[in-house]
Amino acid sequence: MNILIIDEMHSSITPLLEAKGFKVNYSPKITRAEIEDIIADYEGLIIRSKTPMDKPLLEKAIKLKFIGRAGAGLDKIDLDYIEEHGIKLFHAPEGNRDAVAEHAVAMLLMLFNNLQKADNEVRQGIWDREGNRGEELQGKTVGIFGYGNMGRAFARRLSGFGVNVIAYDKYLEHYSDEYATEATFEEIQREADVLSIHVPLTMETRNFFTTEVLGDFSKPFYLINTARGEVINLETLNETLEKGILKGALLDVLENEKLHALTALQKRSFEKLVTRKDVLFTPHIAGWTFQSYEKINEVLVSKISGEFLVE
Repeated sequence: MNILIIDEMHSSITPLLEAKGFKVNYSPKITRAEIEDIIADYEGLIIRSKTPMDKPLLEKAIKLKFIGRAGAGLDKIDLDYIEEHGIKLFHAPEGNRDAVAEHAVAMLLMLFNNLQKADNEVRQGIWDREGNRGEELQGKTVGIFGYGNMGRAFARRLSGFGVNVIAYDKYLEHYSDEYATEATFEEIQREADVLSIHVPLTMETRNFFTTEVLGDFSKPFYLINTARGEVINLETLNETLEKGILKGALLDVLENEKLHALTALQKRSFEKLVTRKDVLFTPHIAGWTFQSYEKINEVLVSKISGEFLVE
């Protein structure tokens, strides 16, 4: 079975696949036009997020039996087309869920303890203890929106902090466990001091968090988004921060991560956000550790070989 890899991957991917009997063409620099020229020769395709898997491209993949997504998000794949044509889909959220969970905790602790501000001040010779008095996580209620791989991993990381963790997932039932208690979204709106988002980008979740939805929370709260930026737009973030609905925002993702190509409105909104001390940014690196880079390969190859064993 021939597999085409069209994105940069950890170097372990080729030997892992070849050990299972697959033939691999590792072409991380390939262009879309080049993919379209050769895709008809391959039964397998492994991707990250560079090239959308849309109908015009997939129609040329006449032998394609599976797509492997090295990561969690599936929003750039035409799911209806691959289901209609019997193309299997594998992804690897198990590979970076621990990295995402640790990153979310790190951002929360960084804001609560003024770590960025304090570090900058000390480097300038400012020794201000009172101005950097921190906020404890213990005793707070953390709401988790989406209790899949990422949400569960985040809840596990919180278990030693003495917090009350409640989780809402529209597509699960009876999912309370030792780390979180099942809740309705209304209960999260009523109780949460912190809300962490862990859902994929779908038609349902795109722009889900409007000013109205966030305004229905019963008290000001902190928002963490390590999922997809498009679930809440930049203007909404500004508005809810200015109104005191949000006490702070921890953002690993943005609605448009191509900062050189922001719309005029997005640019104005982003420029407002970057002036705020109650907002922290990271450049979509929550799941981007040295360990997850390799673990994603292991998870993906295990799933592919379990379905298409060719040894």
